[in-house]
Order: sequence, then C-alpha cells, then structure tokens
Amino acid sequence: MSGLNTALFSLAALLSAAALSGVAAGGIIVSEVHPSGSGNAPYAADFFEITNTGTSAVNITGWRFDDNTNSFGSSVALTGITSIPAGASVIFIESAAPATTIAAFINAWFGGTAPAGLLIGSYTGSGVGLGTGGDAVNIFDSTGARVTGVAFGASTTNVTFDNAAGIGGTTLPLPVISQLSVVGTNGAFSSTGTPTEVGSPGVIPTPGAAALLALGAMGMVRRNRRSAR
Repeated sequence: MSGLNTALFSLAALLSAAALSGVAAGGIIVSEVHPSGSGNAPYAADFFEITNTGTSAVNITGWRFDDNTNSFGSSVALTGITSIPAGASVIFIESAAPATTIAAFINAWFGGTAPAGLLIGSYTGSGVGLGTGGDAVNIFDSTGARVTGVAFGASTTNVTFDNAAGIGGTTLPLPVISQLSVVGTNGAFSSTGTPTEVGSPGVIPTPGAAALLALGAMGMVRRNRRSAR
C-alpha cells in the first residue's frame, strides 16, 4: 500500500470509528429527543426517536428505556413496537394513555394524518420524564445490555434535539448531543399545531458529515488501489 493510500485508509478508519462510535449492532441510534414536549405541546408529552440505520429489521421485544439514572434497574418498558424495520425511524412517546396521546401528537405535528408507515410506541413509569434542564436517553435490550444512549443539556422550548450525526454510546459517560433541529435541515419541519414546534419525528436522518467524509476517503482508497494496478 502506498503512503497516500495508507494515510487515506487511516483517516477513513478514524473518521468511521468516530462517526459510528457506540452505534449498536444493527445500527440503532437515538436520532431525536424532545424534552420540552410535556410542558409546551398540545399533546403534553416528551418523546424520543430511535432509528435503525442497518439493512435488516431489529427485534426490540423486551427493550427498555431509562433517563439519566442510567440504570436498567430503573428502566421502563418500550411498548407498542416490537420491531424496527431497516432504515426506519420510530417514535416513543411518554404516556399512560397512548391511544389518546398519539392521536393528539399526530394532530399537532401532522394535522391529523400521520405519514404512511409511521410507527409510534410509548413508555410510562415513575422517574423517567425527560428534564428540560438536561437529561439522558438510555436504551437497554431485554438482557439489560445498553444498546445505545445519549445525554443532552438544557433544551429549547418547542425545538427538538437533532442527532442525525448518529452520536451514541454503550458505556458511561454517555456522549452529549446539542444540535437543535432547524427547518429544512435533516428533514426538520414546523408542526401544524399551536404552539409551532420544530423537529423531524418519523423522518429518517441523513448520515453525519463525519460518516460521509469517511466513506469518501474509503472511496479514494479504492480508486487509488485500482489506479495502481
């Protein structure tokens, strides 16, 4: 391998590792978080979004969620969805009456008609509300292993955290997300309800810049290898 190829390969490997750090087998990421939904939205509930960036469906039967207690023992069940299709983003909303809350959520974000194929599940329990002053989302599988997780700081009212970059961790401390959703970026849009919210619930996020750069560098390595033959 030439010096250039070696350098490019090393760069690609480093960037790929950084971009995919903590992403679970199957490519599960927490792609969006809305801690202020419970206090400022007509559906009055926090939510987070999980995306399967892999090429196969992922069975999430028995998976659980905890906030910044970071503990499987304090976690609550994720209900209403048992499998995340390949390339799909699904929403989990906090509610003890999910049918009512989900209907209000769909009305607030989409004017009453959900996009085709939108999957919304729920969770409920003591001590798992997402704090607007900063909190975390931990996703555990049925055995108690952390699949992925993110932390976040103080939220902005009516604006979700956007994690299209795919940040995530399986060990503590969890990586911190801070990017806010911006209309027109990574599929974010303004909701139809009042107050207007900004986010991208149910929208499949685009790869992070680091991942794209890594893929580009890998492509350069392959092209250089072919040129050298």
